[in-house]
Amino acid sequence: MRHTQLRAFHHVALHGGFSRAAQALGLTQPAVSDQVKQLEKAHDVLLLKRTTKSVSLTDAGARLFEITRRMFDAERAALELLTRQNEARAGNLQIFADSPHHILHVLASFRTQNPNVSVKVGTGNSQEILAALKTYDADIGIVGEVPSERTLDVVALGASDIVAFARKGGALDGFPTISVHRLLELPLVLREPGSKTRAKLEQAAGKLPQAIEAEGREAVREIVAAGGGIGIVSQAEYVDDPNLTSARITDPELTMEEAVICLRERSENRLIAAFMKLTRHAASRAAIGRKLSQR
Repeated sequence: MRHTQLRAFHHVALHGGFSRAAQALGLTQPAVSDQVKQLEKAHDVLLLKRTTKSVSLTDAGARLFEITRRMFDAERAALELLTRQNEARAGNLQIFADSPHHILHVLASFRTQNPNVSVKVGTGNSQEILAALKTYDADIGIVGEVPSERTLDVVALGASDIVAFARKGGALDGFPTISVHRLLELPLVLREPGSKTRAKLEQAAGKLPQAIEAEGREAVREIVAAGGGIGIVSQAEYVDDPNLTSARITDPELTMEEAVICLRERSENRLIAAFMKLTRHAASRAAIGRKLSQR
């Protein structure tokens, strides 16, 4: 088994085909195909299902891909360690968040300490974020619940009430709180399945009534602002707007526990470790501040 053969297989699995793998590796497509065939022949195993239109992993290929992911990520980490001159050198950090609001102050500190690092922030619901971490499409995730998976390194950011919000002049005017029972009687605008705010409401209410479903927090906000119904969001993520009004949800109270997460197996990666360290420091300071305010 040669490193070049594993590398060829890994990139075919990663990019979903021989052409894109060859482009990523700077090789010809026949060269990549030949390396994978040699790997399969040497070990008498079929790793890829090939058709004229697509390439997919066999069971053995999927298991090997999980290993090569870790292997080549470790190789990148080793290269970083050996070639690192200082913490300010260039690099890339991919963050996937249900809302970037929770880590804006951490991002500012990270950029100050690592000015040459390219940071990309994507958005999605909690299910999408976990999936992106597991496929290495994201380095850091920000989710609306503290996960219990042992494969994750977790920094809890604290809890925040979930509030309902609507256009001013509507059903929430004059009501600082609203019960779940009353909320279900109103026209709702909900995020897509996989959203933790939606999941919290479903847990409290059971079956939800028919509602407008919108993908993403901003889409929900726009529909609500236009008078399309009542939305729900974490208080920490609610942005004051003169055209909107909000009410805390009670009976029962609903809360979100935001957390910053990464794969534990990748927590030693230089940039991931630096970001998580800053997050822990910020979370610790915030917890101290909350305790002092309660005295």
